[in-house]
Amino acid sequence: MTGRFDGLRAEVRDTIDGLVSSGREAGVQVAAYLHGEPIVEEQAGVADTTTGRPMTADTPVYGVSTGKGLTATVVHVLAEQGQLDYDLRVADVWPEFARHGKDRITLRHALTHTAGLPALPPDTTLDDFADWDRMCAIVADSAPLWAPGERLAYHAWTFGWIVGEVVRRITGRRVGEVLAEDVAAPLGVAGELLLGVPLAGQGRLARMEDGNLSAMLEAFAGQLPHLNRVAPPGVRPDAGLAARPDVLAVDVPAVGTLTGRAAARMCAALIGEVDGVRLISPQRLRAATAVAVRGPEWVFGQEAAWGLGYAVDVDGSFGAAGSGGSLAFAYPDLGLTVAATRNRLAVGDGDPLQRLRLTIRDAVAARVG
Repeated sequence: MTGRFDGLRAEVRDTIDGLVSSGREAGVQVAAYLHGEPIVEEQAGVADTTTGRPMTADTPVYGVSTGKGLTATVVHVLAEQGQLDYDLRVADVWPEFARHGKDRITLRHALTHTAGLPALPPDTTLDDFADWDRMCAIVADSAPLWAPGERLAYHAWTFGWIVGEVVRRITGRRVGEVLAEDVAAPLGVAGELLLGVPLAGQGRLARMEDGNLSAMLEAFAGQLPHLNRVAPPGVRPDAGLAARPDVLAVDVPAVGTLTGRAAARMCAALIGEVDGVRLISPQRLRAATAVAVRGPEWVFGQEAAWGLGYAVDVDGSFGAAGSGGSLAFAYPDLGLTVAATRNRLAVGDGDPLQRLRLTIRDAVAARVG
């Protein structure tokens, strides 16, 4: 398979080299797997513009909401092990969560962003984010905005603590520990799929920069009436989170830190076998990635479709994408997975990594079709 995709690798390499040399990007990683084998692994630029440290294949990058795909994968691996059920009522393992009539909310509702708990208090700060117990207490004491299952609303932050605390209550382990032990280690990518990043390991990370993301989120908040309720001004999903060592050090399971190659490898082990490892069965894959809910989404007002923790696209792919540009998606029908990261966060810039994702998809489809 190596020589078959030489042209595609060259095209990806030339594209990301151009993005960096033009000054549009600082550092980029792009990776793809086909039927469990890597076909693309390219990186360009620097991980830190202040030191010139190069962006390498094993440089973890703060992937913002692409991390939701890591957390969802933990859930499915635990379900495969028989440790949890998607229809588990959250309050059955987390009794405090039942306050204000939340006793009927299930793990399935959380995974599909239909739990009715997308909002955070307007005064939430990064100091709160650095305290797991504090954030779980805030979520447990929140009143739902509507009945579970009634409306699709992107739970930008609350997704992580709802799902993560269920995992902790069931397993006795932090969700980041389960990710490391049950997903990353079997796949041979320890230290490249992360939720919390210990202080001692943060020097390895790419240094995140704000392109235009902060300004655009501020503009969006003026146009989208519910954005500030979901992501209050003190906790916007931008490069500022990655600048706080104490926040990086704790699990905030709605976001994550990853390498492109590790994310592509994880997705490949969801849809098939990678070096003898398959994370979930074909039957569970179908259950996890079938469209569970589709409709107009409350925060952004656009049509959206979700499986169990993964966004489902019209081209048959599933996965997650982060504000500012990272992504990790799988195409089960093609046997293909694609992941990409960048450390200069921007939106409305033509989405160069999404374009590369489509370039890889189309090139593979043309060869296997």
